[in-house]
Amino acid sequence: MTAVGFCGEWFVFTCDKKLVAIHTKRARESFVFDCSTAEKKPTNTKDDNNSDGGASEETGSDKVLAFSVSPSGKLVALTDDTKRLVLFHCEPSWQCISIRWVVRRCTSLMFSQAEDELLATDKSGDVYSFSVVEPQREGELKMGHLSMLLAVSMSPDDKYIITADRDEKIRVSHLRSPYNIQSFCLGHQQFVSALLVPSGHPHWLLSGSGDGTMKLWEYESGRELQSWDLKELEETQSSEADKQKVTKMPTVCRITSSADARHVAVQCERVSTVHFFTVDQEGEEKLVPHRRVSLSHCPLDMTFDPEGRLWVLMDSSDAPLQIYTHRRDSWECDAESPELNRVTEAFKPHWDTLEASTKTNNRFEHLYKVSFDNVTTYLQKKRQRLEKQQQKRGVAQKANSNKKTKKETSEAVTESST
Repeated sequence: MTAVGFCGEWFVFTCDKKLVAIHTKRARESFVFDCSTAEKKPTNTKDDNNSDGGASEETGSDKVLAFSVSPSGKLVALTDDTKRLVLFHCEPSWQCISIRWVVRRCTSLMFSQAEDELLATDKSGDVYSFSVVEPQREGELKMGHLSMLLAVSMSPDDKYIITADRDEKIRVSHLRSPYNIQSFCLGHQQFVSALLVPSGHPHWLLSGSGDGTMKLWEYESGRELQSWDLKELEETQSSEADKQKVTKMPTVCRITSSADARHVAVQCERVSTVHFFTVDQEGEEKLVPHRRVSLSHCPLDMTFDPEGRLWVLMDSSDAPLQIYTHRRDSWECDAESPELNRVTEAFKPHWDTLEASTKTNNRFEHLYKVSFDNVTTYLQKKRQRLEKQQQKRGVAQKANSNKKTKKETSEAVTESST
């Protein structure tokens, strides 16, 4: 998985088997963690539930599947295809705190606001809790869904855990007693791929889906406040040439908000645009579509830095990184930023690895459900069957009519001869 984030003043990105951290302000040595050279799971360690086709943990590809940064920006966690769960701290220097093992391959990670707990969701629909205070302690099962979990979030007061799955459901549960469900946020028509409780709005929840929509919820009650069809926004703000390209339903793969709680940016998979929303504070607070920025290449991931600038990682070897700054009510590309030049220069040695990982970066394509219209097929076959029956009856009636005519003709001939 290719992803980016900020850990204080460190720009962090993952690609293929590596996590790389580059300091944006000072000329400090970059930190690189390669999962392929990390500690292997002891062969005598027993799993209580060895799934994923019965393969052992040592057969994983070591590719990074998810990573998360703590609210304070002092901790980072990642999980990989070999089922490692790695915890780091980045200040005063980068250091690996622990390597633990998860039961199944994970899909997303999330730190609690208190930074004493790390939540991990997996492909079987379970949520495990790992202690940050005791970094060697094994995880404990917290809760579960009946289908694959794709995203997790938490309320800023650590009261609720919010989970989203492949079956279009968003569940809001009490963190300390997850069997106690507070609400469901229902309305998406496809899998829910992204969740965010935006900065400065602790009662809001933003969700993105494979149905091409982003919705705003009051998650405690499960009430939908607003909804946007991003394909319609794309068509509304596009030229006629661009409209012809918007043929497939976009999958929302990233929702991120600025630290000042004023801006929200939305990215769709394999779509070379970024949608910006702003918080309208006149009257009842709501989100308003603000700008649509066209990019030269498809973005791989994006994140806001502590100063409110949007960093976009793109599928381009010429300019893999771009920074967008909000000026005069518009978003402008800041190509002369010294931080951008410093990070791009340190980024170059890892480009080949990133380029190889982006070739298989279609994370959500296989999650779409294929629907079968059995009723239409049944009605077509029934109509064909009835037509054949009518044809057979017509042939039989015609044969009977011919026999009757012949019989009457023979009888008439017999009477005339006598």
